[in-house]
Parts: sequence; structure tokens; C-alpha cells
Amino acid sequence: MRALVIDDERLARKELINLLSQYDQVEIVGEANNVDDAKEKIEALAPDVVFLDIQMPEKTGFDLLEELDNVPHVIFTTAYDEYAIKAFQVNALDYLLKPIEPKRLGEAIERLLKKLNENQDKSEETGDFAGRKLTLDDQVFVKDGDRCWFVKLSNVRLFESDGNYIKVYFDNFKPMIHKSLNALDERLSEKSFFRASRKHIINLSWVEAIEPWFNGGLVVTLKGGDRIEVSRRQAARFKDMMSL
Repeated sequence: MRALVIDDERLARKELINLLSQYDQVEIVGEANNVDDAKEKIEALAPDVVFLDIQMPEKTGFDLLEELDNVPHVIFTTAYDEYAIKAFQVNALDYLLKPIEPKRLGEAIERLLKKLNENQDKSEETGDFAGRKLTLDDQVFVKDGDRCWFVKLSNVRLFESDGNYIKVYFDNFKPMIHKSLNALDERLSEKSFFRASRKHIINLSWVEAIEPWFNGGLVVTLKGGDRIEVSRRQAARFKDMMSL
């Protein structure tokens, strides 16, 4: 597995790299000392896993995850235990407290290998590889202020454009992410999500009712009561998708 070590303290990076060198399954492809450096190296090196410190100057490890389009597996390495709950809310594989104990590191490596093998088996079965569209089975990282979620797309009923942000509707939450609706539309599977209008993308599995609207448009009611107008331009395509 390809690993990137991210920590603002040089000695902490060297100590962890030394511990990881004992594992033949792990290849250290690089190290980074801040979020901006880490983002560039993740995009260039495409590691399978990042060993990520949380408290770093200017930006935190959570800020890094928010800025990434494709998030690798994450094992947090930190001197503070108060972030543990938040770490697992963003689906971290493990949370290692400094100084890192070799036994706990070994447990994290085992968990990571198991996860990578599961993902490889799933990719071989379904034919899903890098660059594919996001489907209802995928999970996405959402951060709004100090709150973080790792949300399965099947639970997201609606995306709504709001200026330079997108409002993500799931459960009773509506966090805002800094992304354009056009960019998001390109990432989502057309089999599962539909661009209803300039402002909305809906999850087709959440559609409960459809009714005619003005000027040849439609109004779609989602489970839970959200009512979304489908533009006249998109209405014919929507009818085709939702019909036998």
C-alpha cells in the first residue's frame, strides 16, 4: 500500500516512517508538513492511505479532508484524544495517539489491509475503478464549520445551489459545501441523480410524486416533503427516465 505521512513536526514524521519501515506491505511515497503541501502530494502521488496529524499551523487535518476531491483512507496520528469522536464521524480507519505504540500501529495496518482487500474485491466484481461516477453506494465527506459527516449518497435526497455553495440535504441536516453544482453534476451517476434545474440535483430513489407545473414543467415531491421544480427543458428527459 502507498502511504503518505503528514505532520508539521519533522521528528514525528521520521519516527512514524521508521516504524512503518518494518512493514513490507507499506511503501512510503512521501511526507508533508502542512495541509497545502499534503494536498499537492495527495493529488500527485495518489496514496492509498494518509497518516494524518490533526493540529497543524493555519489548517487542520480536518480542513485537508474538506479540500480533497478524492479522499484516501485516513489514519489519524495526534497527541490529543478529544478529536476521536469527530475522527470516526469522518470514517477514519483508526486514531493513533502519540507517542505511537508499535502494537497499535500494527492493528491499524491490519485494519487497513483488510479494507483495501475488500475494496479491491468489490472493484473486480463490479468493474468500478478510478474515475468512475459516484453512485448511491458511495460515501462523501461533508464539512460545514466545525461539524463533519461521512454520508452515504443513498441518504442524500437533494443538492441545492446557493451562490458559490451547495446545500446538502440528508436526515435533518442541510450543511453547505464550497463547490459548484456543475462540478458536482459531473461526478454523480446519471442513473441515480438528476439535474432538475439550474439550482437542484435530486436523488431519483427519493422521488415520491410527480405532477404537472406551469409552462410544461413538473413539480417533484421527495420523500420527506421537499418539493422541487423541474424546468421545462428537463421535464421531457425526466419523464423518459422515470417511465417504463
